[in-house]
Amino acid sequence: MSGRPTEVHQLLAALAPGDAISNQALAIQSALRSHGFRSEIFAEKLHPKVASRGVPLWKYAPAQGSASLLHFAIGSAASRLYATLPGRRALVYHNVTPPEWFLGYSRELVALCEEGRRELVALAGRSDLALGVSEFNRRDLLAAGYAHTGVLPILPDLDAPRRPVSRVIETLFDDGRDNLLFVGRLTPNKRIEDLIRVFAAYQRFVRPASRLILAGDHRGQERYFGALLRMVDDLRLDEVVFTGHVEDDDLRACYSAADAFLCLSEHEGFGVPLLEAMAFGLPVIAYDAAAIRETLRGAGVLLLEKRPEVVAELIDLVLRDAPLRAAILETQARAVAELRATDYPGLLLDRLAPILGNA
Repeated sequence: MSGRPTEVHQLLAALAPGDAISNQALAIQSALRSHGFRSEIFAEKLHPKVASRGVPLWKYAPAQGSASLLHFAIGSAASRLYATLPGRRALVYHNVTPPEWFLGYSRELVALCEEGRRELVALAGRSDLALGVSEFNRRDLLAAGYAHTGVLPILPDLDAPRRPVSRVIETLFDDGRDNLLFVGRLTPNKRIEDLIRVFAAYQRFVRPASRLILAGDHRGQERYFGALLRMVDDLRLDEVVFTGHVEDDDLRACYSAADAFLCLSEHEGFGVPLLEAMAFGLPVIAYDAAAIRETLRGAGVLLLEKRPEVVAELIDLVLRDAPLRAAILETQARAVAELRATDYPGLLLDRLAPILGNA
């Protein structure tokens, strides 16, 4: 391609506060503007808290020679509009969860994910470039038929630990218990039931004075959430806290009050909370699946199995063995330092070079 577009606009299904896709879109916008591009974010849904930072999708009318960048995580009006646009087009792929994870829990999500997978394939012929947020995602793109692919990782908010926290939440959890934390939507692919089983072993046989904090939204997952509540009741567990959706200062308080971050998810396209936990200085213990090894960048503790009693003993070792804990935190500090040193605007321009031409 010759020439250089003066405008690079982004399309997404929803712009919302605290959302990983929205945060990446805002970071991309800032990077593009810093290099002289006109850049707006057009979203099908605009949350009132960030509405001033986006434009309704229906207003998108790209100028001659502009480039369009679609954030794809599930089928939406944004992706359907993208397929019809003139000019240069690039897709940022955040992953579509395989529909089989929702069988027995949500017919609607099964249908949406199936449609999302079909739409991903259909857009291959309409995209000049496709970027996965991880190498794991890039392999999905190759399987879907995309010819030109790359990786554009998400850069998390590494300064969050310096921002104010909710004192109410921090005080509530500061009672001498071991606080084990997971952050993310409560969906079947994240295997929340495995977290509960591990916690049951930890509380029953290792540290009775302990708490499991599950900080994530369960809206749209009512059947799965109900099964989790029944499981907690059947196991007669104390101090399993389902926070639901939390505001940013509440989430920071959860990280601040936690002693360890535990993730047993089996399908993650990236996993931003893993990096957030490292930024907060929490030892991260995670099951080695999907993009998790890649996201951790050699840091933390990777699990090759999930036997509750084994993982429970490991958690206690990480929390009580000072040299081991220090060694783990050192690997994480190195990973966070590497992330801080990332020239994100430069990385973005490099990855978008195929559609930016002579940038």
